[in-house]
Amino acid sequence: MGRYSRLREIRRMDPARDCAEILRLMSQYEFPWDYRQGISVAFLRDYGVPRISVLLDRTQEFERNGQKRYDDTVLFGYEMAAEGFDSERAKAAARHLNRIHGKYRIPNEDYLYVLATTVVGPKRWIDRFGWRPLCHQEAAALAEVGRRMAVMMGIEGAPATYEEFEALLDSYEAKMFAYDPANRRVANATFRIIAAWYPAPLRPLVARLSLALLDEPLLEALGFRPQPRLVRAAATRLVRARSHGVRLMPARPRWLPSRPRPRSYPFGYRLDDLGPHWAQSRPLEPLPKEKTA
Repeated sequence: MGRYSRLREIRRMDPARDCAEILRLMSQYEFPWDYRQGISVAFLRDYGVPRISVLLDRTQEFERNGQKRYDDTVLFGYEMAAEGFDSERAKAAARHLNRIHGKYRIPNEDYLYVLATTVVGPKRWIDRFGWRPLCHQEAAALAEVGRRMAVMMGIEGAPATYEEFEALLDSYEAKMFAYDPANRRVANATFRIIAAWYPAPLRPLVARLSLALLDEPLLEALGFRPQPRLVRAAATRLVRARSHGVRLMPARPRWLPSRPRPRSYPFGYRLDDLGPHWAQSRPLEPLPKEKTA
């Protein structure tokens, strides 16, 4: 395949009808590494909101089972999109996710914000660091994925377009970003997870480069100082150099998709393995649209 042949394929698709397929092509073929980085930054943005980070800190999930918590979040998104959002596989994942969240009193606006980070985070990262920016169909597909997840999870007031998701995210952060000690504790636990993916001698450098790629409002909310300008410039050039190399490579072949490789489940997983153990004993509730059917 030519380097841009898959882009031409995506541009012929309908984002509303083909959102799951476009997401699969983006996350498994066109931008597998960049998409994961965008999702990782999305996780970190959640921690800049004390109301969210205090809850996460209280559960101690990141301190005790940080890698599993990270893997589970990625796998829930994968399960819901793998066979399309109308599939029984997607509905089962949504029921299980709602069962976990049902234990907590989470405001609808917090759900909307977390959802917006998963829509906006990957696009902003890819547009800044990817081997090419996202096209209109890809951005619209991300928004449609977010909208469909909101419907399945009973989240009210989800935006209909990418631009509306972006506006929601920016306005929420302007109002809700603030420092709290819980923000830094949860962020530190996440950075330890990320650093552990690399050889021990490289971990301090990885942590520093990761901080250098974050924006100042987020760093301030997490309680970290901005890295020196030279470190920020070096981190940006390093990631962009990688993207220049990717642009020169042939497209990933169809027989070699990049799928999640969760470190917590080296021998595979079942849906019930995802989430904390206590959730398995809670009853499953019908999805919101099933209650009205």
